Formats: sequence, C-alpha cells, structure tokens
Amino acid sequence: MKVIIVGGVAGGASAAARLRRLDENAEIILFEKGEYISFANCGLPYYIGGVIKEKDKLLVQTPEDMSRRFNIDVRTKSEVISIVPDKKEVIVRDLTNNEEYSETYDKLILSPGAEPIKPDIPGVDDSRVFTLRNIPDTYRIKDYIDQHKPRRAVVVGGGFIGIEVAENLHARGINVTIVELADHIMGQIDYEMAAIVHNHLHSKNVELYLKDGVNAIQPVNDHLAVVLNSGKSIDTDMVVMGIGVKPDIKLAKDAGLAIGARGGIKVDQYMRTSDPNIYAVGDAVEVKDFISGQNAVIPLAGPANKQGRIAADNIAGRSSIYEGTQGTSIAKVFDMTVAATGNNERQLGRSGIKYQKSIIHPNSHASYYPDALPISIKLIFSPDDGRILGAQAVGYEGVDKRIDVIATAIRAGMTVYDLEKLELAYAPPYSSAKDPVNMAGFVAANILKGDCDVFHWDEVDKRDNDKTVLIDVRTPLEYNMGTIAGAINIPLDDLRGRLDEIPKDKEILVFCQVGLRGYLACRILKQHGFANVKNLSGGYRTYEIATGRQSNEGIFRYDDAFSSSRVEAPIPPQDEKPSGNTIEVDACGLQCPGPIMQVYNAMQGMKPGDVLQIKASDPGFEGDIKVWCQRTGHKLLDIGWQGRTLVARIQKSGVLPEEQQAEPQSHDKAMIVFSGDLDKAIASFIIANGAAAMGRKVTMFFTFWGLNILRKPEKVPVHKDFLSKMFGAMMPRGSMKLPLSRMNMLGIGPKLIRHLMKEKNIFSLEELIQQAIKNGVRIVACNMSMDIMGIKKEELIDGVEIGGVASFIGAAEQSDASLFI
Repeated sequence: MKVIIVGGVAGGASAAARLRRLDENAEIILFEKGEYISFANCGLPYYIGGVIKEKDKLLVQTPEDMSRRFNIDVRTKSEVISIVPDKKEVIVRDLTNNEEYSETYDKLILSPGAEPIKPDIPGVDDSRVFTLRNIPDTYRIKDYIDQHKPRRAVVVGGGFIGIEVAENLHARGINVTIVELADHIMGQIDYEMAAIVHNHLHSKNVELYLKDGVNAIQPVNDHLAVVLNSGKSIDTDMVVMGIGVKPDIKLAKDAGLAIGARGGIKVDQYMRTSDPNIYAVGDAVEVKDFISGQNAVIPLAGPANKQGRIAADNIAGRSSIYEGTQGTSIAKVFDMTVAATGNNERQLGRSGIKYQKSIIHPNSHASYYPDALPISIKLIFSPDDGRILGAQAVGYEGVDKRIDVIATAIRAGMTVYDLEKLELAYAPPYSSAKDPVNMAGFVAANILKGDCDVFHWDEVDKRDNDKTVLIDVRTPLEYNMGTIAGAINIPLDDLRGRLDEIPKDKEILVFCQVGLRGYLACRILKQHGFANVKNLSGGYRTYEIATGRQSNEGIFRYDDAFSSSRVEAPIPPQDEKPSGNTIEVDACGLQCPGPIMQVYNAMQGMKPGDVLQIKASDPGFEGDIKVWCQRTGHKLLDIGWQGRTLVARIQKSGVLPEEQQAEPQSHDKAMIVFSGDLDKAIASFIIANGAAAMGRKVTMFFTFWGLNILRKPEKVPVHKDFLSKMFGAMMPRGSMKLPLSRMNMLGIGPKLIRHLMKEKNIFSLEELIQQAIKNGVRIVACNMSMDIMGIKKEELIDGVEIGGVASFIGAAEQSDASLFI
C-alpha cells in the first residue's frame, strides 16, 4: 500500500508516524512545501520574546530524523499543486529546481493546515507588517526586532495567538497596542471573563483598543500609521496581523472534494473526505462540535494530532472514529492563565441550546497556606439535566488543572451533580478540601435544585426599581468603598435582625463580594418567607470588572520609551525612610474584604508615623488600598508586585511635619440644596464630586424640596399622620421622579436629559449621588424640614446624616465657599 501525506506538523506528521507503527510494509511519502515537517507552532511567540532561546528547540522532528526512525520518504520544499482523484495521483512541484512531476497513491491524507487571514486593506503588504504561522515567519519578526529595535508595535487581533505575541513583544521592551474588532479579546471566553484579562493587560501597560478595526496602514516618515475604522490613528514601527486563520482548502476544492458550510474540508467520523481514498485532518477540516453536534472549524493542535492518528488507523484497517472537538484551549497572559472548554454563551445561543450559568472566585489552594491566589471559574450547564456545556477559568495558578478536570467531565457526559462528588487530590499547597471544581458543582447544583436563584451582572442595570430591592450584604467598610447604585447596605450578620426593613411584595436582589455571603443571605430570606430572592452570580467583583472601562487607548505616544506600570515594589532611598515602627501583615490568600480588614485592624494598634507593610494576593487589593488611603487620610508610601504578591506600605497619619503645625487655610466647601429640580440636583452633585476629587471636604445640607432628592424610590412602611401622608403622595419619591426647572414638558424633559447624559457617557444623578457618598461627601438632611414635610429618616437613602442648622453653620465656618442651590 502506498500512502501520500500532504503537509506535516501536528496532523500530517502524527498520521505518518502512526501509520508506520501499524504497517511496517506500507510505502509512505510525506510532502511539505516548507523546510520543516514538524515544529512547535504553539511555541513560536516565545522564541520571539526570548523565552525559548535556541532555534533548534522549536523543531519537534527533523526530516532526516523522521526518515531514519520511521522509514518514511520525507520530501521538503515539495509543493503538491494538484490532485487527480480519477488517476489517484498528485502533481508535485520541486521548489528547489522548479520542476514538476506526478506520484500515484492508494490512499491520500491531506493536512494543509490553515493560513493567516490577511485583510485586503491598503498597506498590508508593507515589509513591516507581519503574520505568524510558521518558523520562517518567526525568524522574520525576530530578525526585524533584533536589527531595528522598534519602540512600538500594533497587534491586530486579540485572539490567543495575538495575546501571546503581544506579551512576547512586551518582553522585548516594546510598547504594545492590541486592536480588537469585538467588544472583548479572546473570543473563546465570554465578556465578563475577558474583562478580568483586560484589567490584567492594563496593569502591564499594554494598550487596548476594543470595538475598532484597521482600515489602512500608511507609511509616515520612518514609521507606520495604523488608521482605524473610527478614524483614530496609531503610530507604530511594526504591525503583527493576528486576526485569525482560515482553512487552507484550495487543493481540496480544486480536486472537487466537498467543502462544508463552515468553510473547511468536509469529512466523516473516520476522517474521510467525499472521496473514499482521500482523508483530511487538522486545521483545514470541518469537524463536529462535541457540545452542539453542529459542524465547526476548530484549529487546535491537540485535535489535529488525534485526527492524524485516527486517519492512519482507518487506512491500516483499524476502525477508529473521531467523536468531535470540544475546543479545550489554554493561554498564558503574562502572569495569568486563561482557559476554556466546551461552548461559550455566544456559541450556545447560535445553536439554540438552552443554558444556565454560574461564576465563582475561589482560591487556587487553601487560603491559610502561603501565596493562595484567586481563580475565577464560569460554568455553563443545561437547566434541564445539569449536563456540563462549557467552562472558562482565569487566574494565576491551578487554572490548567481545573479546566482539564471539567473538560474530562464534559467528554464523559457528566453533570454538575457529578462535579459535586468528584474526589480530587488535596493538600494545602495544591488545593482545598472543597476543590474549586467541587465548588463550581455545588453552586450550579444549588441553582438547579432551587436552593438559590441567581441574576447576572448584565441584568443589574435592567432591573425595575419599582419592583425590586437591591441589598448589599457586605460590611459597611466594603459598601462605602464602592457598591452598585441604588443598593442598600444590610450586612449579612445583621440580616436576621433587620428583616422588617425588607418588603415581601418585591423581588429581593442580594449581592456580596464573590457570591458566598449572598447565597447565605438567600437561604436566610427564603426561610423567613421571602419567596422571590436572587443572588448576584460572581458577586460585586464580577459586576465591577465587567461594567468598568475595558479599553485604555491613548496611554502613550509613539516616541514614549517603554515602561511597565506593574513593577517590583520599590525600596525607598535611605534618607526617605519614614520614622516609626514597621508592622508586617500577611494577607495572602484572603479575598476582599479580607486584606482591607487586615489593614484596618492593624492600624488600630499603631501610632501615628508607624508604617504598615502588607502582602496580599488578591489583585483587587491594588485598587482598594488606594481608595482606602484616600478616604482615611493615611499615606500610601508605595505599592508594587513582588512576583505574584502585591506589597503595599502605608504610613499612619496623625503626625505632621513641624513646618505644617500652623493651622492651614481651609478649602472646604458647603452648600445648601433647597431645590428639588433634576437639573439643579445634577449640578449640585457634579460640583460636590469635583471638589471631593480635589481633596476638599464637602458638606451638602438638604432642606425643603431638596429632601426629595434623597428619598428612596420605593414606598417605605412608616407611620405618618394624614397631612404627612398627603405631602408624601404629592411630592416626587426619589431622584428618578424629579422634574426639570425648565422645559419639563409633562415629564418628557427629564427623560430627554437622562438619555443625553447616557449617550455622552455622563454619570446619571443616581450614580453621582453614590459617587459623592463614596468620595466622603457629607450629606445632611435638615430635621426641621423633614418634620414639616412629613419625611421620616427611614425614607431616605443610606449614607444620609440627620442634622439641624448648626450642622450647616459649623461646616460653613470651615469652608472658603458656600453655595445656595
């Protein structure tokens, strides 16, 4: 039997080796148009970045070694230019001497792979524009960097390869910009999971443009200008196109072989094409999606190897079938690992498959063992039987283990209930007694059993405020550092004693930081007669990341020198070391609010001038500690990363340098808010937030009609006399009901103003109010006006202080400006 294989690397080379192991007498010829038949294409970016230092390390098998070990006729620089199925022969061009000849076959295996997508735009053929598919491409990029020392690079496309290229260019000291047409990078994962990666790229000083594509590449003096669809332009020294690959089907199509609807070579479960004597494997073929059963093109090395093996089995007479690809993939993004298996939400929606989902944020190993790091896991499953449909994981440690376990569970047809029962290896350095995979199963099973219904981050802002109550069950400290607009704070430990504050005729939406305390709150409320209760899946952490800013475009200019914002924690010069004792605290393994609580507790026993040095593994601590110091007045001396650990040094305030002992001039601000008009309320809070952002203390004294701004939108059950009830019914209940001072137009005007503010990305009044509270603005409601107008304290939003005229006079005397609005 004579077998010809077209193309090497994962599919072709594995088919050749497997076939020889099964049939010592077969004549096997492998044609490869390049110089290399088997190379580590997934390792190519790391040679560019210098992680892999030797060229030879990229070669899995040389033509000479493969020929000698497997007795295979390996012909490199030989391009198969056509197939003649009727004659069972191929036409080959010898690229060394440019001669053509034919070779017959009994069986043919096609493994042409995929080719990079190169858009048809002006300038794409410039010598400074690169693609990355093979070893020669890799050498061209590395040689260009070595010779020309570029300062800036643009990577077009935020897929796995694009991100890996960006990381390795960054490692070479190049300022890197990623341009991605979609609303998030790494299309294998969903938006809220990609948002974690966006944040990580920001911390590495990688520039990110989202929802924008490349329109043209233009030479400008000695560099290039990448012109985007939005009209923005990025100056750069080089461009790497990483927008994806497409199956190389020209040879198959010209031979009359069937091409599938997704653009790949159509094959059956035995890897046979429409011609029974021709097989096809690897990135060029269309396979069955293991989850949906639909045809798909999924270019991955693992499946390509398996397909090559299966094709060889069937040619050798062993019946072997390929059951489909589930798309298990993993990528390194600087210190972080991103992995996925099965289908994501977009794929399931396209296939019309019903699904439920959950998100958890456990630690990678026992929190009490040093250097425990958070890992975020999203599980997607069938609402009918709990069958696992997909999973995504993002974290610093243990991501590969968890995604592999879930990938195995998917292949075995397991459900979320099975994940609960898995017995996985445990020791404190490696896991927890309840492994994150078990935890994912527990949470998903709780949803399906009805123990705890959930809502998701993208549903929060769509809720009907008149029909729902949003409760933050975290501590007051966490709440004051940032919460969801409109949420009231009832800490979990206080919940049972405050049940009378929660209406039973509304949907109760609870949330905490990551979901656990929210789940406990749900169980408490349900067992006290609250029928319609839901927990925010993934908690405030997921909401905050997913609703935050995802792109960070414009962070540096073309001529900027390379710099990274994620640096090792600096050691202050000797003459700048603060006086006082240094107290060290290890908060590694604790998730929010753990590290902040550790800081707070440690500060209680310290003297002014003492320094707290704290280590934490929660990435969110980097932002939290900055806000906390700003709010409390303590001095953040420095903050930085030591490996995967965040180290911050905070000096306790209270001792001023001698030259500052004289009482400084006050720049506080005070304002009376008398009006209850929407436009004036917006102006008041814009001024207050602006002053607070400049470090000023701000007091807002609300009286008469201004009190309506502070009213809760929902009706609060309080006892009132008849006149007070009448007043309350006539006045607007809360900020959402306020009229305009001009052009109210029967309520159309306020809606128009709110629409324009949203279109122009201006915070709503409700967001401005929450931001003011978060920034430490003192909000005082006049108790005399409240008595006159029949407004009770319980009817006001959280964070409001009740006071009299003395409260305002005292603030005004400490201010350099007082406003009446």
